[in-house]
Amino acid sequence: MREAIGGTWITQLVIVFMLIFVAFLALSLNYTKAFKVRNQLMTIIEQQEGVTDKSDGSIAIMNNYLKGNGYAVMRPCALDSYGVSNLNSPTIELVTNDKKKYYYCISKIKAPSSNNAGKVYYKVNIFFHFNLPVLGDIFTFGVNGATGDVVHPADHLIAKEE
Repeated sequence: MREAIGGTWITQLVIVFMLIFVAFLALSLNYTKAFKVRNQLMTIIEQQEGVTDKSDGSIAIMNNYLKGNGYAVMRPCALDSYGVSNLNSPTIELVTNDKKKYYYCISKIKAPSSNNAGKVYYKVNIFFHFNLPVLGDIFTFGVNGATGDVVHPADHLIAKEE
């Protein structure tokens, strides 16, 4: 009887560690995908020299990239940043409501530089789900990053002081 109880305990312990391993693997895969998407969005902003909302601008390119990769995570953005709530439209809007959900958020920040007053950089924030195969979506995390300096941005976004 003692060996049967011990075997059951060891089996339960192995199952718990397997669940922890699967959760860690799911988290790392989702986090890696989110970093890849974030880096591509920052590259597009740098190549287009700003956030433009024309039909061939950086917003349209980023939206097409996200649609092509099956990105569908939405979350509220910080106030006074800019967010995209529709991937089928090349428009970006100022966030004034902290309850509305967006696919990604962008903030334009004045670069701390005294030699070039027009220099800015952009902070990009995207989101990803932490989901397990059986339990589904558990948490939604944000992944953010900053672009390199853009000397003469080609957009109309208002830059904030950092």
